[in-house]
Amino acid sequence: MKKKALCIMSGGMDSTLVAYMMRAQGYEIIALHFNYGQRTVDKELEAFRNITDALGAQERYEIDLDFFKTIGASALTDHTIDVPVDGVEPGVPITYVPFRNGIFLSIATAIAEKEGCEAIAIGVVEEDSSGYPDCRESFIGAFQNAANLGTKESTRIRIEMPLVHLQKSHIVQEAYKLNVPLELTWSCYQSEVNACGVCDSCRLRLRGFELAEITDPIVYDI
Repeated sequence: MKKKALCIMSGGMDSTLVAYMMRAQGYEIIALHFNYGQRTVDKELEAFRNITDALGAQERYEIDLDFFKTIGASALTDHTIDVPVDGVEPGVPITYVPFRNGIFLSIATAIAEKEGCEAIAIGVVEEDSSGYPDCRESFIGAFQNAANLGTKESTRIRIEMPLVHLQKSHIVQEAYKLNVPLELTWSCYQSEVNACGVCDSCRLRLRGFELAEITDPIVYDI
């Protein structure tokens, strides 16, 4: 039997590259996407479906998590809070969704156990992220230990995070090496038509392409 990897995929550049990296390593890809009430939920879902079609994913899961809107406390899920557009600031930004990756990984663990996956792959980036605490390597490593304690003895899951120490410019370069369809990806926090170009995620993406000396294939309003 071919080895399987469950890839958590937002429709963004980082998680898409991770899925292509896992496929290049010979894994059969099972794709997992979450609709959690984010501002660009429809665009991200469209991107996920287009990317997984191009990737040839063996199976895909789309999970709705409406409770994130009830929890609030994030500009991504609470529309009364403005998305920052003045540049990336130090510290944990208001776009942080409380414990999002912990919840995503919990659900991913259940699916991975059911599907017989030996790996869960996630596109966390520690050095070039927006300061989210649940993107840290130490957190992901601790979660892997907890996941294996809380599953069947025969279940042994590794959580792969191959981008965790990369800069965004290196991610762009690696994506081009693997012919990742970056034109299908979406990173903007607040627009579903053209990317705004001024939210934290757009700024990090554009800066990565600039440093890699490659033109971003998506359209921006700036």
